[in-house]
Amino acid sequence: MKNITLSADEKLIEAMRQRALAEQTTLNAKFREWLEDYVNRQQDAQDSAALISELRAKYSTGGRKFTREVMNER
Repeated sequence: MKNITLSADEKLIEAMRQRALAEQTTLNAKFREWLEDYVNRQQDAQDSAALISELRAKYSTGGRKFTREVMNER
C-alpha cells in the first residue's frame, strides 16, 4: 500500500476523525473506503454508458415517440 499526504481544513479533519471514532474505524480506513467508492462509481458510469450504446445499436423505436400511458400499458 502506498502512502500519500493530503491537505485539508483542520476542522474538517477533526470532524472526520470524530465521525470515524464513532463508527469504530480510522480516518485512513474511511479515506480508503471513499477512494474505492469513488473509483467504482466511475467504472459503474462507464459500464452504464456502454450498455446504453449497446442497446441503442440493437433496438430502435423507428423514430416514434411514446407517451407515458403507452409506455406503462400492460
